[in-house]
Amino acid sequence: MSLGVVIKGPEGIVLATDSRVTLEAQKPGQPHPFSVNFDNAIKTLSFSKDPHNFVGAVTYGIAGIGIPPRTAHSFLSEYEVSLEEKKNRLTVLEYSEGLSNFFMAQWEKAKMPKDYKGPNMTFVVGGYDEGKPYGSVFLFEIPGAPGPQEQYPNLFGMTWGGQLQIASRLIHGYDPELLNILRNGLKLTEEQVRNLIPIFRNLEFPIPYDVLPLQDCVNLALLLLRTTINAQHLSVDVRGVGGDIDVAVITRTAGLKYLQKKELHGEARF
Repeated sequence: MSLGVVIKGPEGIVLATDSRVTLEAQKPGQPHPFSVNFDNAIKTLSFSKDPHNFVGAVTYGIAGIGIPPRTAHSFLSEYEVSLEEKKNRLTVLEYSEGLSNFFMAQWEKAKMPKDYKGPNMTFVVGGYDEGKPYGSVFLFEIPGAPGPQEQYPNLFGMTWGGQLQIASRLIHGYDPELLNILRNGLKLTEEQVRNLIPIFRNLEFPIPYDVLPLQDCVNLALLLLRTTINAQHLSVDVRGVGGDIDVAVITRTAGLKYLQKKELHGEARF
């Protein structure tokens, strides 16, 4: 599940994710699978070595690749080694294409089912091209849509995904499942459902991304993640968002910097 948020603003790009990975397990002899949560996953991806520290990514969707599954972050050092051969800074599109090719290769190497119908492993890549005044954001999905698609070209805005039931209600004014409920409950056609979307936009929470300072972009990402985590603590539903929240910002001059990031630690001392 999880929740990933990337906000492209005029002053920089914000990357934010939770730390929960949800896996399905089934004990021998038991008829039904059950969910297992791990709360220390790294889903904000970055490269520490110059000149590759002007780009980062978040991932959400399917928790891992292979059986047993490996998270996206567990593969990252292999891709980073390949970057060491590239002395020049790449464009954000080139990073996106490289990551997509790399993870498609991991998918195929793991011999994942060719008729796979489950959720994709989604990546949102953000960063700055050298000499460009504003950042750019690309999205791709493994294995369903590996071609990177630019988000908000020549505009500012938010790209997000994962378990959106709470966050979408805050921003759009309704749960993403509402369209399916109306389609099935009222027997609406696809065209009728599409015609409803502009009407629902009257419920949208107005956020002026074009003038939003970088700190406010950070605050927005934290609002969505923290509210989702807190609300799920009170619900009888899949608690797919949890653990620490990692937040990084990318700016044109300073590159990627973490504002908060979980770190390894020993036993807590009280």
